[in-house]
Amino acid sequence: MRTNIARRSLIAMLSVVSVSFFSANASACTRVLYIAKDGTVITGRSMDWGEDLKSNMWVLPRGMKRDGMGGKNSVSWESKYGSLIVTGYDIGTSEGMNEKGLVVNMLALAESDYGKPPEATKVICLSTWAQYILDNHATVAEAVADLRKETFQVQTVVLPTGKPANMHLAISDSAGDSAVFEYVMGKLIIHHGKQFKVMTNSPIYDKQLAIMEYWKETGGLTKSLPGTSRAADRFVRATFLLEGIPTEAKPQYITGVAGQKFYFQAMMSVLSVMRSVGTPLGIDVDNQPWVSSTIWRTVSDSTNRIVLFDSATTPATFWVRLDDLDLKPGAPVKKLELVGGKAYSGNAADKFVDAAAFNFASLGGKYEAIK
Repeated sequence: MRTNIARRSLIAMLSVVSVSFFSANASACTRVLYIAKDGTVITGRSMDWGEDLKSNMWVLPRGMKRDGMGGKNSVSWESKYGSLIVTGYDIGTSEGMNEKGLVVNMLALAESDYGKPPEATKVICLSTWAQYILDNHATVAEAVADLRKETFQVQTVVLPTGKPANMHLAISDSAGDSAVFEYVMGKLIIHHGKQFKVMTNSPIYDKQLAIMEYWKETGGLTKSLPGTSRAADRFVRATFLLEGIPTEAKPQYITGVAGQKFYFQAMMSVLSVMRSVGTPLGIDVDNQPWVSSTIWRTVSDSTNRIVLFDSATTPATFWVRLDDLDLKPGAPVKKLELVGGKAYSGNAADKFVDAAAFNFASLGGKYEAIK
């Protein structure tokens, strides 16, 4: 039985080689889910991209009317929950946390195939997909139940680079629940359960899990680890490191912040995992453009609703507590500018400024690069 599993897993692992030739436009990212013994839940992610993603951080209050930017059949809604997000090119939500501690992370998946929606089917643009989940759901289970109904179909958008944004989506909540959403051959595939703690990029998630089984069966996690920056290798390394870090999340009190306790030891452990699986700046592997430099990382504590941002391009590591933000209906949209090498430290909640909301990308839209 074990031999058969190992053989199937080896086939899946070898398929990564062939997949790589079709992944030239994909960029790399890694996501991990940490659950401490006391129930503290922390999600880490790295954003690996082939250029400056022009990311900024935004505060979006409850009660905002939203259009899914899908054209005449677009879905629309009003946000039930406020959120703190990080954008890509300021045309879409690449990740974020809402006030209930639900976290979303979008990662590249070259094999994504969203299919062509039948006539009159409701549509949502990929740029708003993650925001839809943050706006409407308090838990992973709620989001899974909603998306399983398939009342709309996701369609991708062309990035300012001229390339399609092919992505899959991971979500986690304050209970440690987790789900991965992928569109494969036009069908929505959902992996739901606390066991799905790690996600990278190509190949599709089923094959990633099979590769992981191969390494477990061969004893690789205790003897040796794959060392390249390819997605499958990062998946294995991130799994090993996540299982190795301490599971004690001891609270700490920050000097000068009376009565506020933080779980920075656990958050920094997760950040160390993200740094360990990152790709150094300037790495340019011939004929392997899917190996991209890590440009920023986030660590999101769903239990205490704190998001830590770690820039790889500027000396900026800071955090934001959602409890310090005004997310009430009618509150102003606020922006923390990161573009241009802006650097912050400590609690940056008071550094956000009122701003006009950015425009989500629409299907077929064209965009100018942010200056």
